[in-house]
Amino acid sequence: MSASAETLRATLSKGAFASLRYRKARDRVIELVLLSSALIAVFTTVAIVLILLVESAGFFKHVSIIDFLTDTMWTPLFADARYGILPLVSGTLTVTAVALVVAIPLGTTIAIYLSEFAGHRLREIVKPILELLGAVPTVVYGYFALLTVTPFLQKFIKDLPGFNMLSAGLVIGLMIVPYVASVSEDAMRAVPRYMREGSYAMGATRLQTALRVVLPGAFSGVAAAYILGISRAIGETMVVAIAAGMQPTLTFDPTQPAETITAYIVQVSLGDLPHGSIGYQSIFAAGLVLMLMTLVFNVIGFFLTRRFREAY
Repeated sequence: MSASAETLRATLSKGAFASLRYRKARDRVIELVLLSSALIAVFTTVAIVLILLVESAGFFKHVSIIDFLTDTMWTPLFADARYGILPLVSGTLTVTAVALVVAIPLGTTIAIYLSEFAGHRLREIVKPILELLGAVPTVVYGYFALLTVTPFLQKFIKDLPGFNMLSAGLVIGLMIVPYVASVSEDAMRAVPRYMREGSYAMGATRLQTALRVVLPGAFSGVAAAYILGISRAIGETMVVAIAAGMQPTLTFDPTQPAETITAYIVQVSLGDLPHGSIGYQSIFAAGLVLMLMTLVFNVIGFFLTRRFREAY
C-alpha cells in the first residue's frame, strides 16, 4: 500500500506539474499576443508621424514655414501657387464649431435622459438605434446635407449659397451625436448610486440630481466624449467635400463656402498630381497641421479628465 501510495503521489505530482507548466506557457503566449497587438498600434502611430514629418520636410524645403502659417491664400494647384494654410484651418475650425453646437447639447441631453430618466427596456431599444447612425456611410450624410439640409436652410437664409459650411457642420453634428451620447451615457451610469441617493435624501428632484450631481461626477468621461466628438468632426472628409464646397477662403462665416484640410487632401489624392511634386507634398504638410490640431484637443481633454477625476 505504501509503494502504491507513493507511486500515485508521484503521478499526481507529475500531472500537477505538467498542468502548471501548460498554464504558464499558455499565459506566456497570451501575453506575447497582447504585447504584439500593443506594439503594432504603437508602430503604426510612429510610422504615420514619421511619414508626415519626412514628406513635410521635403515640402518646407520649397515653401517657407512662415509663409505657410501666415499667408491667407491657398492655391497650390494654380500656376501662381501659394501655400497659406490659414484658409483651410479656418474652414476646418468653422465646420467643427457648427458641428459641436449641435452635437454637444443634443448628445448630452440624450445621455442624461437615457441614464437618469429612461426605463431599462426603452434604453435597450433607443441606444442601439441611436448607435446605428454611426454606421451610415459618410457619403450619404454628405448628399443629405447638399440635397436636403441646404435647400431647407435656403428657405430661411435667402442668400445662402448651394455649397456652405453651415449645412455641412449641422449634418456632421448630427453624425457625431451617437459618439457623444453613448460615451457620456456610459460615464453617467458609472457614477455611484449612493451619490444619487444622497441627493434624493436632501430633497433634490431627478433633474436637479442629474444636472448637479451625476453630470459633474461623470464630467471626466463626458469631457472624453466631447474630445472624441471634436476629433471626429475635425477629421470628417466626405460631408465637407460634398456639401461645403472646395473653395479655400479665409472666412469664419458658416454661410459661406470653404474648404477644410481633409477635403483638400481628398482633392489632391485623386491622382492629378505626380508623386513627389510640391503640390503632392502639400497634402502631408496639411495632414501634419491636422494631426497637431487633433493632438492639441486630445491633450486638453486629457488634462480636463484627469483634473475632474481627481476632484471627484
